[in-house]
Amino acid sequence: MSCILNIETSTNVCSVAISEDGKCIYEETDSEGPNHAVKLGVFVDEALSFIDSHAIPLDAVAVSSGPGSYTGLRIGTSMAKGICYGLNIPLLSVPTLELLCVPVLLLHEEIEEDALLCPMIDARRMEVYAGIYTRALRPVREVGADVVDADTYKEWLDKHPVYFFGNGAEKCIDVINHPNAHLIKDVLPLAKWMFPLAEKRIALEQYEDVAYFVPFYLKDFVAKMPKKLL
Repeated sequence: MSCILNIETSTNVCSVAISEDGKCIYEETDSEGPNHAVKLGVFVDEALSFIDSHAIPLDAVAVSSGPGSYTGLRIGTSMAKGICYGLNIPLLSVPTLELLCVPVLLLHEEIEEDALLCPMIDARRMEVYAGIYTRALRPVREVGADVVDADTYKEWLDKHPVYFFGNGAEKCIDVINHPNAHLIKDVLPLAKWMFPLAEKRIALEQYEDVAYFVPFYLKDFVAKMPKKLL
């Protein structure tokens, strides 16, 4: 196991957490945002002070890799890179959509074994960036941009219960309107949930190149959407 500083800034929420030996031992969260430029430096400084005061060696920094807010991800990535450069430790990236699945899997035991998970990041109007995963976080469909209507997820809803969550889900659930569609409210991508995915990447030695790593900005996929969908 490792000590990881986790940084999450993909939405209006700014959060920082420290994980060690498979559990979160410290966290700071601000939900009044977007205040990343103001809050993140303070949170990181306090987290590093906590690590120093407990004589814990820091092994890596994990940062949310998007999709998400351009400003938020840029601030989070810059901070993570600076720490990795300064301390000569590796950088890990955690996809925001996978991160959203972690609290759902940990806190909602009632979800059926054959259910599918559909985390959604809000884009605009009825557009979201979404993925579809099994309970084991195996991708069922390629992550991508969706313009949501009643038929968008029908292929999977006709065969499985599908749980929708994230900041794009509430605006879509009434449009989806299927008996197998379930909404889980108030699921946020928080740093305290990053450690299972970050530790998995350490085990697989999936480190990022600190010099060249770039997160997946939400504006990038919106720009690539067909104009008839915008």
